[in-house]
This record gives sequence, structure tokens and C-alpha cells, in this order.
Amino acid sequence: MTMIDPTKDGAASSFASLAVELHDAPGVEETLDAVVQYALQALSCTYAGVAFSARGSRVEVAAVTDPVVAEVYELQLSSQHGPLVSVLQEGRPILIQDTGSDDRWPEWAAKVAALGVRSVLDVPLATGREPRKAAGVLGLYSPKADAFGEDDVAVAHILARHASVALASARHEAALAQAIDARKLVGQAMGILMERFDIDADRAFAVLKRYSQDTNTKLRDVAQQLIDTRKLP
Repeated sequence: MTMIDPTKDGAASSFASLAVELHDAPGVEETLDAVVQYALQALSCTYAGVAFSARGSRVEVAAVTDPVVAEVYELQLSSQHGPLVSVLQEGRPILIQDTGSDDRWPEWAAKVAALGVRSVLDVPLATGREPRKAAGVLGLYSPKADAFGEDDVAVAHILARHASVALASARHEAALAQAIDARKLVGQAMGILMERFDIDADRAFAVLKRYSQDTNTKLRDVAQQLIDTRKLP
């Protein structure tokens, strides 16, 4: 990987290669690792990370290139103040040219500056379903003030768009694989019940569903327990 200048003819080819690499990543974790590693090569940043919204209001730090990024994120997640939180809520990028003088989140900025981070560029990862909210954030960091110019911002937006598509695809494939696995487990559990109690498939499924509801346990987990222990919860 080499530095990408969006004004040069080779930029389109470089981003095409990136798209293929992200698409070929075997899973969500590998996709996000590829994104942050590519960011280090393509932009004027020293550190990079990705955080994304999980179920409910929980935010997961999914990939970091250095422990300092995890600290930068944790300072925001614990207080619910900072550019990461704002980008997730509003879906708009935020550029901080110098944490030593930026006054939007002064307490957070002072702590980040003490960690040696001066420039911050947070770009939303979007799903398209909720344009005013971000599915995640690509964070870029530098120990130098005014590290990110117009070209860096442009490249970061393009990288974020590629990452958004790859992440959505990887998460969909992971969810699909999990659903297929769950169906297999339920099928095995149904087979155990059908053989043990001489009942048909509909009745076996009804039994699993009832235990799932009565114990407030996912159907997949009920099936897994039956397979492992030959007992229902």
C-alpha cells in the first residue's frame, strides 16, 4: 500500500484494489482490521481506529492500530462527550486541527492532548438506512497539529464509503451464517425430541419454542443445551 493522492490518475485504481481487498476479507473483524491498516498507509495519520454502534445504544471499539486509540475512545464513551459520540449521533464528519486549542470538548481535548494526540479526523460509516446517524466511525489521529489537509479529508471520505459497504456486507454474511447455524441446531434438537418422545416435527418445534418462551432463552440456545446435555432448560 502507498500514499493515495486523490488528484492523481492512479487513485481510482488504488481504491478499486482496496474495495477488492475489503470484500475478500473473511469476516467483520478482518474487514475492520484491513480498514485501519489501509488508513495508516493512505493518510497522514499515525493511529487509526473504528468504533460502531452495536445493539441498543452500546458502542463497540472494533479495531485500533495502537492502545492510545482505545484510550481516546474510552474517554468519550465513559463521559458520552466528544467527536466520536457526535459523529455517531449526527452522521457528520468532525475535524479537530489541534486538541491543544479546540474548545468544543475542552476536558476531553486536554486529556487527548496529554496522550500525545493533536489532530483528530472522525468520519462516519453509513448504512444508508438512517442518513442522520452513523453505523460507525473511522477515527484518524496524528501527534502533529494541523496534520490533515483537504486531500486527507477527501481520501478519508472515500475510504469510509468503501469501508461502509464492506462492513455492511460482512455483517450481513455473518448474520446469515449465524442464522443458518441456528437452523441446523434447532433441526438437531427437534430430531432428538422426535426420537425420544415419538412426536412429529411440528410438535417438536412447539416444545422447543415453549421452553424458549418460558425461560426467556433464545431458541438457538435452548436447542444447543438440549444437544449438549440431552435435557431441556
